[in-house]
Amino acid sequence: MAERLNAPPPARPGQPDWSREGKDWPNREGSEFWRVENTAWHVQRSGQGPTALLIHGTGASTHSWAGLTPLLAHSYAVIAIDLPGQGFTRPAPGFVPSLNRMSGVIAELLGTLDVQPDLIIGHSAGAAVAVRLMATKRARPKHIISLNGALRPFPGLLRHLAPGIAKTLTFGGVAANIFANAARDRRRVERLLEQTGGAPAASYVDHYQRLLQCSAHVSSTLAMMANWDLSGIERDLAGLSAPISFLAGTQDQAISPAEAPRLAKLANAGTAMKLAGLGHLAHEQDAPGVMAAIESVLRQPPSSP
Repeated sequence: MAERLNAPPPARPGQPDWSREGKDWPNREGSEFWRVENTAWHVQRSGQGPTALLIHGTGASTHSWAGLTPLLAHSYAVIAIDLPGQGFTRPAPGFVPSLNRMSGVIAELLGTLDVQPDLIIGHSAGAAVAVRLMATKRARPKHIISLNGALRPFPGLLRHLAPGIAKTLTFGGVAANIFANAARDRRRVERLLEQTGGAPAASYVDHYQRLLQCSAHVSSTLAMMANWDLSGIERDLAGLSAPISFLAGTQDQAISPAEAPRLAKLANAGTAMKLAGLGHLAHEQDAPGVMAAIESVLRQPPSSP
């Protein structure tokens, strides 16, 4: 079953409400709501031209692309989505947000929209989704942009402990409620964002705070962390049939910028570029600068290992 909804589904307790949290959402005029199987999607569309699909990172939403979307829309038909359980996308009952399942439901959405992305831009965990979409032939883009991509499993013991910690935290929703209550303090949200390597503008902080005060959004974020398995991602990179570019903020405190050139060498046709002075949320800090970097790497001929 697939249909476009005339209005977003009613928010359940703990979920972001479109009429409240979304009342002045960035690029709201392009928002659409689609039901595909049992997932109710929030999708934003704008611009004309080749299709560019934007996939946000863990704990974010379409608001993360507020500055970049209008710039891309000059040359692309832009599609930005909220991942299931985050932002205003309602997941199917019992949905497990693993990498494979996430890429599978996105492929179902793209089929419903009858679009095939020419370009996929994934931020942080969204880059892993982009790679898995292409590696499994669920999408066939001409180019992938990894923006501070989280493409490496947790190192050492953390690889095994971190998912377990996330599972423990999601038990009974206790941690999600605690975190949501703590997010009422704006300064705590600012510090959280600053720890990634520099805070974005105040408007982004506003929207993160709204989302993080919603326990369902936080719970889905923790569940995504608990079920994320990147063990096959390097194999995926080696088998990609199109170029991938790794943009890495030099001040990124969440993902080491040294990962970008290493991963570029693993890919069949990979390139790496530094984003000087920018952190993990580079596109929120300097959308024009990131847009210039995207245009630059798309003009470059791909290199082979």
